[in-house]
Amino acid sequence: MSGCDCSVEIKSKEESKVLIILLIINALMFLVEIVLGIYSDSTALIADSMDMLADATVYGIGLYAVGKAAIVKIKAAHISGIFQIILGSFVAIDVIRRIIIGSDPESLLMVFVGIAALIANLICLRLIAQHRDGEVHMRASWIFSKNDVIANIGIIFGGCLVYLFDSRYPDLIIGLAISVIVVRGGIHIIKDAAAEKAALCKS
Repeated sequence: MSGCDCSVEIKSKEESKVLIILLIINALMFLVEIVLGIYSDSTALIADSMDMLADATVYGIGLYAVGKAAIVKIKAAHISGIFQIILGSFVAIDVIRRIIIGSDPESLLMVFVGIAALIANLICLRLIAQHRDGEVHMRASWIFSKNDVIANIGIIFGGCLVYLFDSRYPDLIIGLAISVIVVRGGIHIIKDAAAEKAALCKS
């Protein structure tokens, strides 16, 4: 009789398939948002593109961890959290820079790209939902996808405010808010990974 755990093998294949799809979606949305973010001079879109890049990296790290030992998955989640914090901090620095030198965001592009990103992230959220209570590397993916949806709604709302008030500040505020969401998500994952490691050491 074979000693392999077929249920684990099936689970690993399912996780890999989901993470590959999430990786592709986020990588494509990063390219779209960074180009249109720069073109529209929108801090919020650039911030969200960095979030998409961070998420794509997180999904890539999570993909590497699928099927491996628990400690590898914990380390993968920890690295993902650190990467999120670094990118979130860079976004905050860019917001401060734009507050000083000024910006002129295109409100309609913000809204349209925000809607496209929201649709993409809702698809991601639905795909990862069934794994949200799984192992730490998959819980990390769930948290990042959930945060992305919140950020996209903020971009759409911010674009409407930029249009209504003819002001760049809603864009800057949303960009800063996204950076905070990204950093907080990273901190949460690091704490979750630390708790998982402590539990593993006790067992």
